[in-house]
Amino acid sequence: MYDVIFSKGNVVFKDEIKQCDVAVKDGKIVAIASQLEGALTTIHLDGQYLFPGGIDVHVHLNEPGNAHWEGFETGTQLLAAGGITTFFDMPLNANPPTIHVEALQMKEKLAEEKAIIHPYYWGGLVHNNVNQLAALAEAGVIGFKAFLSNSGFEPFSSVQNESLFNGMQEIARLQKILALHAESDELTTFLQQQKIQEGATTAQDYSASRPILAEVEAVKRVLYYAELTGCALHFVHISSAEAVACIQNAKKQGLDVSLETCPHYLLFNDTAYEQHGVLAKCAPPLRAIAEQQALIECLLNDEIDMIASDHSPCPPEMKDLSDKHFFQAWGGINGGQFTLLALLEICQSYHVPFYKIARWLSENPAKRFGLENKGKIEVGYDADFAVVSKRPFTVTKAVSYAKHKDSIYEGVAFSHSVIATYVQGKCVFHTEVLENQY
Repeated sequence: MYDVIFSKGNVVFKDEIKQCDVAVKDGKIVAIASQLEGALTTIHLDGQYLFPGGIDVHVHLNEPGNAHWEGFETGTQLLAAGGITTFFDMPLNANPPTIHVEALQMKEKLAEEKAIIHPYYWGGLVHNNVNQLAALAEAGVIGFKAFLSNSGFEPFSSVQNESLFNGMQEIARLQKILALHAESDELTTFLQQQKIQEGATTAQDYSASRPILAEVEAVKRVLYYAELTGCALHFVHISSAEAVACIQNAKKQGLDVSLETCPHYLLFNDTAYEQHGVLAKCAPPLRAIAEQQALIECLLNDEIDMIASDHSPCPPEMKDLSDKHFFQAWGGINGGQFTLLALLEICQSYHVPFYKIARWLSENPAKRFGLENKGKIEVGYDADFAVVSKRPFTVTKAVSYAKHKDSIYEGVAFSHSVIATYVQGKCVFHTEVLENQY
């Protein structure tokens, strides 16, 4: 007797979509066939898509210390509502940040109490904690995160070249991965100060202060360090085709490196400032339309390994410009609920098969970060699923699960809906549409 059968779904495998039944027992996928019988519960999908659960490797949920920004309770609810079943929580914006074991243990305890999907944790590499990395690795962090530019969050400092190099040597010794926010601090700080001195403080001035050159310089510098140290790298939120090309060239030369981009760089461009203002502020910034299109082409050409949300929320007052200029507002996109929907939109617009999404959002992250039994719909794997309907979905505050509802995504009309999410066969999110089909 199976626990659950997901019946007659369009099941999204790694290289095809096929209508079949999927059976679950004790949280694992135990059978896949054209027809299965004998379960305590049968969920009739009636041709709706059954995706492997999404793995979002770049999320900021800000606990301990800043749950009023977004905590594990609301944060994992919104991720589940977007079909995400596993997330990697970033080390900054929590207070204390995850730069020593005690902070990690605080974070783990809170997640155990509140999270409804699988959590993993990045440790932090900052200028003075290289001696803490081994203990963090022993305690189970998935890898380490460092900022080459100013993080905007004082307790989590950027790394200068010496501490970066020493940290990369240690991370290589520990056989872990270093995730990089790759923008040159020297360039961005100089350009920002210049703009402010000139009184040029608009959204477009902000974008101009963080040019593609700053991203590419930082990427190249760290790749040089990786050649010397042997440190495995993962570049987060890459925003330009030129940076993608640098990383792909490094791969061809044998470096152990991967990259992600984010849905907001694919769906939006710098014209979004006109409608969304500070809600569109992020770092790196949204690029020009031509650069947006070039990045999409990189994705479609399989030059980008994975997609991650970089969900980076904050209280509304941190986005309020009433008494400050654009440079002073918090830079982060509230969008972790909409990654899967955004990729469905991209694939539909460019006539790309949906199974590519299963690679970008599930299989590739699981493979890169060593998550055994995750990332695929295959016998023996965890029964982590997202059920997707062709019913349209428009983003409003009423359907947002975020603690703070303002978002660049508000008003976006998607052509599909996530109607249920399952973690090891147990439903953690559903809508009335699926509930009525039990």
